[in-house]
Amino acid sequence: MKKQVFNPFLPLNEFVPDGEPHVFDDRVYLYGSHDEEGADTFCKRDYVVYSASIYDLKTWKYEGISYEAKNDPNYKERPYMYAPDCVKGNDNKYYLYYAMSGYRGVGGYFGPISVAVSDKPTGPFKFIGFVKYKDGSLMLDYVPFDPAVMNDNGVIRLYYGTQYDYEENLEEFLKNDELITLEANMFGKTKDEIIEYAKGDSVNGAVMAILDNDMTTVKEAPHHIIPYNTKGTSFEAHPFFEASSIRKFNNKYYFIYSSKQNHELCYAISDYPDKGFKFMGTLVSNGDIGYNGRDENNRLNMTGTTHGSIEYINGCYYVFYHRLTHKSDYSRQACAEPIYMNSDGTFNQVEITSCGLNNGPLKALGKYSACIACNITNGSMPHGSNKIFNEHFPNVNNEKDIRFISEITNNTLIGFKYFEFRNNKKLKLTYRGLAHGYVSISNDFDNKELKKVQINPVSDFTTIEFDIELMDGIRPLYLYFEIDGLLDLLDITFLK
Repeated sequence: MKKQVFNPFLPLNEFVPDGEPHVFDDRVYLYGSHDEEGADTFCKRDYVVYSASIYDLKTWKYEGISYEAKNDPNYKERPYMYAPDCVKGNDNKYYLYYAMSGYRGVGGYFGPISVAVSDKPTGPFKFIGFVKYKDGSLMLDYVPFDPAVMNDNGVIRLYYGTQYDYEENLEEFLKNDELITLEANMFGKTKDEIIEYAKGDSVNGAVMAILDNDMTTVKEAPHHIIPYNTKGTSFEAHPFFEASSIRKFNNKYYFIYSSKQNHELCYAISDYPDKGFKFMGTLVSNGDIGYNGRDENNRLNMTGTTHGSIEYINGCYYVFYHRLTHKSDYSRQACAEPIYMNSDGTFNQVEITSCGLNNGPLKALGKYSACIACNITNGSMPHGSNKIFNEHFPNVNNEKDIRFISEITNNTLIGFKYFEFRNNKKLKLTYRGLAHGYVSISNDFDNKELKKVQINPVSDFTTIEFDIELMDGIRPLYLYFEIDGLLDLLDITFLK
């Protein structure tokens, strides 16, 4: 069987969220944060880089550690490196921009933005300084968080920012001394400065600055690129929250960001790099919320933070995003989907799949890890942000080097999209758990009765084999569990 690639497209023991893909020469490089498997906070590991030939997105190469957090002067105070971006400078060197943070985000909004450089897109990168003004003072205006950078025909543009809610309730905010103090501490400002921001040019929102050729000095001061007060604007239903990313396609600028809904990547388009952006829609949601009208009550996964971008690779567009595992926001994995540009330059929201970069469906033949399931839901999945859940619900998890879907409960649906079925008559499932009941196998989301197989309690992973009745063609595979107890699913195997 020819080589295939799945979502997540990196090894199952690798956790690289906040992906910024960039094509340099004939390879695409993935820059991102680096989570730890089963972690208790964001971004606990040093940066790594993965790359692939633009002609073969099924084969990703581990390029090694590109940059170590201990190289940053703020490492002891804030030891975790958050979402980075990389750009090729006018001197043909590669520059990495990032912000440091503490445990579970504490201090992450203080700034400054750090810069490192390398002769190669894979690193190793060397710290060269902070983004600063010409007088040497640090650039701390607005919220120096989630930097994105582009070389716009020789002009180095730096985008960043985050968004809080006090503009929508200004009178109440100004009466709340405790909240003012909290935000002053969070943003590294005085209380008077926070009050002035709230009344006028808000500290919140997405901004852009222009850097000099040394890649660290501000040439043009930052300013808002989209409204931070979104009421009455095209951004009102999907306001900016974080995760700035910038692209330029066909001489138009695409600003990509995570909205306040937190589970979706949205985008806006302008003819200009720093003004005139109009909200255009959602690109992807890690719970498929919004796709074909799906609402938040029917999310198809646990949802949480998202961060990513679009890249044009060998004549095609792809959207990169991440999914959540381990019932938390702290162990996130890189995923990607092809996305198609309409004739007017817009994109339609894509659904999340198991086949992602495979350039077609997966073959319904051989063994697949259960962890490539793109839909994992019990019908009431939570939205998580900066926490670990204790209650039982199905999730991707691990025990040392064994990875599986854990805590499958009654009414759990596990979906894989898509397989190419050809005369498939047998299927094997490997599971364990002190649960009993049934699992139904179907190609149809709304029809769970095509094949029902009994589940018996087993303490160790056990394989059951059974006949199936699945129609030929490119279709999803759904497993629907009606059980009493908890169950883990290790893999599925299609037999000839």
